[in-house]
Amino acid sequence: MKVSFLSRQIMGVTALGVLSLTAQSAHAAVTGNIGVFSKYVLRGVTNDAESDDPALQGGFDYTHDSGFYAGYWGSSLDYNYETGDDTTAKTGFENDFYFGYAPTVGDVTFNVGLIQYYYISVDDSDLTEALLGVSYKGAYAKMQYLLNDGVWGNSGDIYWTAGYAFELPSNFTFAIDLGYYTYDDDDNDKLGGVTLQDSGFRHANFTLSRPIGETGATMAVTYIVGGETRDEVDQGDTMVFSIKYAFDVK
Repeated sequence: MKVSFLSRQIMGVTALGVLSLTAQSAHAAVTGNIGVFSKYVLRGVTNDAESDDPALQGGFDYTHDSGFYAGYWGSSLDYNYETGDDTTAKTGFENDFYFGYAPTVGDVTFNVGLIQYYYISVDDSDLTEALLGVSYKGAYAKMQYLLNDGVWGNSGDIYWTAGYAFELPSNFTFAIDLGYYTYDDDDNDKLGGVTLQDSGFRHANFTLSRPIGETGATMAVTYIVGGETRDEVDQGDTMVFSIKYAFDVK
């Protein structure tokens, strides 16, 4: 994520769509995905996106019938930030590692997990979040609690998300995802004194998607209504186009 406090997501939805888990019919399953996105907007920060250029994103997920899961997700970035004298990379790369337990009771799935963010060529961004969530059919609610300080947040920041997805005619799916933040105002030295509010609306994402035949690929367009960052800067609206391919790992 960009070192500006305006940045930092993920997943999420995407960008942390990365953490969406469902029970598998098999004892265990490994799946993968790779996609191209017209830009990478994280947690509603549209004015200073993680990548204004097209971004390559993808990952792998392991899920078990017991509810245990683990995975990896990564994304290209269009910037770097290194404080040392040996800066050679022109761009950085985001790596998200996660694991947790997501048991299903009837139609309800609970989720408790941990996410570790590791950035290549982006200093002071390798932070950790704890995750709690619940989903029911097409609806979900989730909170992600930041456990340490860095350039994109204070320990104690909480990112809240909720959403609902439903099917439309002709094999289309429409999804709504809302994001909200509560901020710890004890700014760390890496972040600087930028927290001007206790909480605020961050984004509303509206996504229309459709599979491309039987190829395993899905095309989507997302309209993002930007909210306000911790320093009370209004974020603009934008659109993101994507093609994503999902596959089973044998």
